[in-house]
Amino acid sequence: MPDEIIKIFVSIIGAVAGSFLNVCIFRMPSEGYSLVSPSSHCPLCKKPVLWHDNIPLLSFLFLKGRCRFCRQRISFQYPLVELLTACAFLIIYNRYLLSWDFLIYAIFACGLIIATFIDIRWRIIPDEISLGMTALGLIFALIKSLSSLKEFPQIAFIDSLFGAILGGALIYGSGVIGNLIFFKLMKKESIEGETESIGGGDVKLMMMMGSFLGWKLVVLTFFLAPFFGAVVGVYILIFKKSHLIPYGPFLSLAALISLFFGSEIIRFLFFR
Repeated sequence: MPDEIIKIFVSIIGAVAGSFLNVCIFRMPSEGYSLVSPSSHCPLCKKPVLWHDNIPLLSFLFLKGRCRFCRQRISFQYPLVELLTACAFLIIYNRYLLSWDFLIYAIFACGLIIATFIDIRWRIIPDEISLGMTALGLIFALIKSLSSLKEFPQIAFIDSLFGAILGGALIYGSGVIGNLIFFKLMKKESIEGETESIGGGDVKLMMMMGSFLGWKLVVLTFFLAPFFGAVVGVYILIFKKSHLIPYGPFLSLAALISLFFGSEIIRFLFFR
């Protein structure tokens, strides 16, 4: 099969996966909803979404971003998540082709997208994503290790397990230090109601990243994320008098950069 056809197919699968990710993003933090019930419907008029209005990306364009029945605007998050997931699948395919690694890192990217959008909207990262996918990352690494058990120092499971532990420890330690610094320098009234600089969800998210990326790339992720969060963090600190920002999106972006370019960055930094 021509490579161009495979890329189109991979992109379509990614967009379809993105449609399911939207369901997870909107429903996982909400009480009274499951991922399968009730069926897709407009959150305003409650009318069920017709099958031909549920085609990733295309339906949003055909409907001009509005509900067919009540004409209220559809959240732009729907096509954005579908497009991001399609692009992520295509980039992962270009690097790993149709392989075991493609499946692993496509699932990893899906978890990061869900965590990012839930964290932006709700300021939480569900344990079903962070802890559930940490376990999944370890399982994937164990399966990959079965063919290399004789090379104990190099097996993927050891790298994955150490990555999960180190990832969680790094972000937890930075949170403890951050609390000491901010609570000493800022007045109590300016941070009233805020008790931690790094949330527990971020700690578990870094454990998840470490289980998929291994210890070297999760360390790189830890040091890359602050560069992406610095501008937003400074703005919120100055204008909103808060030191809390949803850090999950910046960790997720750093994790994807580490996945795609981490080896090159490490070689550049250490001349290896």
